[in-house]
Amino acid sequence: MTLQDLTGRIADLAAQKGGMGNSVKFDTEQGFIHIDANGAVSNTDQQADCTIKMDADDLNKLMNGDLNPMTAFMFGKLKISGDMSVAMKLQTLF
Repeated sequence: MTLQDLTGRIADLAAQKGGMGNSVKFDTEQGFIHIDANGAVSNTDQQADCTIKMDADDLNKLMNGDLNPMTAFMFGKLKISGDMSVAMKLQTLF
């Protein structure tokens, strides 16, 4: 799945849920996906309250429900920096 495909899916989900009140950045080998506090999604490398670094394929699996976020974190497939509570809010988005 390409970065544009992932960005589109995340933008659709963010539009349905609205803003989370915090910003999140996904850092993949293909590039960045940034969700601002109001739910706007872009591919810019901006400051964020929480940064999640993971492979684009694993991010796709996470969004499909094929990858458990806790398992991914424990096995190093998902790395979180910044505010961990913001990362926990992503469960409502996905």
